[in-house]
Amino acid sequence: MLSKKDIKKIPRSYEVVGDILIFSDFPRELKKKEKEVGNYLLKQIKNVKVITKKSKNYSGKYRTPKLKILAGEKRKETIHKENGVLIKINPEKAYFSSRSSSERIRISKLIKKGEEVLVMFSGVAPFPLAISKHSNAKEIYGIEINKKAHKYALENIRLNKLNNIKLFKGNVKRILPKINKKFDRIIMPLPKDSENYLDLALKYLKKNGKIHIYLFTHENDFKKLKEKYKKYKPKLTKAGSPSPGKFRVCLELKA
Repeated sequence: MLSKKDIKKIPRSYEVVGDILIFSDFPRELKKKEKEVGNYLLKQIKNVKVITKKSKNYSGKYRTPKLKILAGEKRKETIHKENGVLIKINPEKAYFSSRSSSERIRISKLIKKGEEVLVMFSGVAPFPLAISKHSNAKEIYGIEINKKAHKYALENIRLNKLNNIKLFKGNVKRILPKINKKFDRIIMPLPKDSENYLDLALKYLKKNGKIHIYLFTHENDFKKLKEKYKKYKPKLTKAGSPSPGKFRVCLELKA
């Protein structure tokens, strides 16, 4: 049985992917009452069917968490709805952040009619899906190395009945030379390693094309970051804050 004190200790910060609630942090003092907490939340939050917590944060080659089910249905696969598209996903098998939903729609609305767009590290295809749905792009290419994420991405295209997305499985450094075409716009939504691929992206960008590169940085370093890329006329947009003072930012660079 949960006391009023226990209920006050339940974290108010969590992510909901489809009908799965995910806690990043969970209080030690509630560890023995995880199931009760889960059952309490199932009654409190409509449309949530599974309560989980991260037993291991993002790690490994594909930056995926380990999830422990606290209460509800015994599954980790769900269908997430955002920006008018359906995204089938198992958050333990492929990286996905529902918190980037507004950023995906922001980028989609920047894309002009007839543009050819590349999404590096495309995951389960949230960017390609949003772009296809909310822009008049000619074609959207996605490249993803995680085969499970790629499989979900293919399923998501079929699920949404979209026909201007082309997906490729593998390392972008190997796949891009095989595609061998240039793009009007390249999106790089992998804050941890994206700078390592910037030279490659520039090589496949059309003249006057634009790159949207995502990075983690402290707010005190915004000016330094813009100075570093000043020859590309950078525009900086905040795209989330994983911790106080630290931001996920999108730098728009012009070739």
